[in-house]
Amino acid sequence: MAPRVKASAEPVEPTRRSTRISAQPKVEAVKDAVKKAVKAPKKRAAADAEGGVDGGDDAPAVKKSKAEAEAPEESNGAATGETEALSPIDIGDVLPSYTLKNEKDEDVDVVTLTAEKGVIFFLVPKADTPGCTTQACGFRDVYPDFTSHNFEVYCLSADKPTAQAKWQSKKNLPYPLLSDPKRVLIAALGAGEGGKTKRSHFIFEKGGKLVDKKIPVKPADSPKLALEFVKKSSS
Repeated sequence: MAPRVKASAEPVEPTRRSTRISAQPKVEAVKDAVKKAVKAPKKRAAADAEGGVDGGDDAPAVKKSKAEAEAPEESNGAATGETEALSPIDIGDVLPSYTLKNEKDEDVDVVTLTAEKGVIFFLVPKADTPGCTTQACGFRDVYPDFTSHNFEVYCLSADKPTAQAKWQSKKNLPYPLLSDPKRVLIAALGAGEGGKTKRSHFIFEKGGKLVDKKIPVKPADSPKLALEFVKKSSS
């Protein structure tokens, strides 16, 4: 009988896999993980943009652009540069205090103009244009008739004083011109709509009460109608 072989008392180590090979990540798996991580936030952002996700109060704040961050917030009518306003002036109403520039760029409070005399304001859409020149020259030609009845004439428009002064000199206009660039007084008289001035005229008696107005009026008719009213009221 063949002798038995004694089992070795020393433990046999199992075959080990190279640690370098086992630790190496699979390239394809890594690429897939990266793609998923990138696509996820994009899909969520797209859903948020379409209104498909209601984040509520817990939704992350949207980062504003530099222009939006620096833009001032509106203050419900308290913003600077608001247009002034006067109460509407109708027949029987008194001319309010309001300061305008004349053709010499001097301040004129219109309420002071009626302290000693009656006043006629004739309004033109734009200085040195054909229709407005016809109206202005019509008042020029009968200007002495107005002053003889203790009335002063003023041309009122939204033109700048420099443009009015040039027109005055060009056409030898003997009366002052008043500049109302924001059409505050013009609007109060009911002659300013849509950023334009309606051709018209308004007659205030001494003391400032509005006694007559023609709006709209034709360029050639304005000085004639105004003079007729002045003569009747003075008789």
